[in-house]
Amino acid sequence: MAKEVPIWEKSNLTLEEASAYFGIGINKLRELTNDKNCRFVIWCGSKRLIKRKMFDEYLEKTYSI
Repeated sequence: MAKEVPIWEKSNLTLEEASAYFGIGINKLRELTNDKNCRFVIWCGSKRLIKRKMFDEYLEKTYSI
């Protein structure tokens, strides 16, 4: 039986998890992670995962998204 890991303990989040955690819409997250040089996204096949800590640091330094 797999143990459920809380969102705040995960290092990588799905778009749905990131949306709930950061309060940002899924479409905005897709837009932010579409750039080929995006540093806070990791691709697992066609699934995109948000690197939680790196995205948190990005948001701290960003005025507007």
